[in-house]
Amino acid sequence: MAFHAKQIVITSAQADAAEAEIVEQSKRIDFYMTEYSVEILAQKMRDGEFVVPGYQRAFTWEPERKSRFIESVLMGLPIPFLFFWEMENGKLEIVDGSQRLRTLEEFVLGDLRLTELESLASLSGFRFADLPESRQRKIRNRSIRGIVLNEHADEQARFDMFERINTGSKVANKAEVRRGALTGPFMRMVIALAETSEMKDLAPVSPKQAKERELEELVTRFFAYGDGLDGYRDRPSEFIFQYVKRMNQEFDANPEKEEGYRQRFNDVMGFVKEIFPHGFRRAATGKATPRARFEAISIGSLLALQQQPQLRNNHPDVERWLGSQEFAAITGSDGANAVARLKARTGYVRDRLLEG
Repeated sequence: MAFHAKQIVITSAQADAAEAEIVEQSKRIDFYMTEYSVEILAQKMRDGEFVVPGYQRAFTWEPERKSRFIESVLMGLPIPFLFFWEMENGKLEIVDGSQRLRTLEEFVLGDLRLTELESLASLSGFRFADLPESRQRKIRNRSIRGIVLNEHADEQARFDMFERINTGSKVANKAEVRRGALTGPFMRMVIALAETSEMKDLAPVSPKQAKERELEELVTRFFAYGDGLDGYRDRPSEFIFQYVKRMNQEFDANPEKEEGYRQRFNDVMGFVKEIFPHGFRRAATGKATPRARFEAISIGSLLALQQQPQLRNNHPDVERWLGSQEFAAITGSDGANAVARLKARTGYVRDRLLEG
């Protein structure tokens, strides 16, 4: 039996709106092309002209991967583009390519010794200084191309470029990039709250997730979604980035705001600890915290407490619905970032608490 897909008709108004969105997003991207020799790239790394942002410093290639990259350079294989962001002081922050650049510096100007190579096996154990001078010169002269987002491109464009380039790679995730790109008083508060013993007890995460700043992601979402979803367009990464940027500015202008936000967080975490038998876990022995479940319980509790502060003393019964199929379905992962699903799960918890 033939399958007939439902025909979608795009109206002229929808087409106009789509074109306007493309134009608006394109305005944020302003870049130019560049090309440097390996010698200049290594020297600029040594001189600090290329800046490795904080969220990338912890990620270092193992010796075997460094050697494999150098082998590719020696063989003349195509090298992926480098991506930079032009800082106000004229230096270039590395958006993508820090491992390649650090490896080139270590090999050409340092003491990197190649491990066992596959295609150039006879060069295993070589350092740059061990190569013939003619080969050294050819390596120094080889050029690698780059793309530079200039100073007019905004921070969100820089964040988007890093995320899109590195989809599926072993690199810093959104929380780590946000931490490095948006330093400020609000971000420092988020980091501190994520490190509290209460947060770790209520919302356990795996060692891998902890290393990837998952607790910081959860705390940030609590504040961002709790402050309202105006402007949310089913793209949490962009929404949260702009939220953190704005809150850093607000905390700078009004440092006293921090105490209120800390109190809000502590009140909700205290309520969850007292009312929800397993915190944000699915079970008493759970060692993971699904994001959708955390959002539902934390923000639903916040909304309920804002309407009825006396809930702290009423001890509403949550067990009658917490383990239900309905709650499991509403906190499932399918379409979890859609604004309708987000409002539905937080509203569900709010309403059940208020009913109790």
